[in-house]
Amino acid sequence: MTFKLEPYLMMDGNTKEAIEFYKEAMGAEVLFMQTFGEMPENPEFPLPEEAKGLVGHAMVRVGETDLMFSDNFPGSPFAIGNQVTICISSTDLDRSRQMYEALQVGGQVQMPFAETFFSPGYAVLTDKFGVTWQVYTHANK
Repeated sequence: MTFKLEPYLMMDGNTKEAIEFYKEAMGAEVLFMQTFGEMPENPEFPLPEEAKGLVGHAMVRVGETDLMFSDNFPGSPFAIGNQVTICISSTDLDRSRQMYEALQVGGQVQMPFAETFFSPGYAVLTDKFGVTWQVYTHANK
């Protein structure tokens, strides 16, 4: 089982600018970038026009560390200071679910653990200490 923790930076509509900055400042290498408009559409949640060009997910490598990014979805609350979360990446669905269950005790769930188009098990929650976690399970290939 692979398991690692990765910083996830939530930006206020300026992810592309931030990535360019980190490329210049630290030699970051873009590994992946996808806008909300490039993601599969969900008919239950139509995508607002202003969200289509925003970054839905990106990954860059700085040295030996991967950083993940996303623009905050339009209409979602954003405050300077809470834009850094930690992504728990695992290849084991049961382990991901166990970590989710343990971390949610005394905390607050923003997105319950469920299958998504990009993961067989994904969730977002804030633990009882105020740390926001994204639990992400890699899809079996």
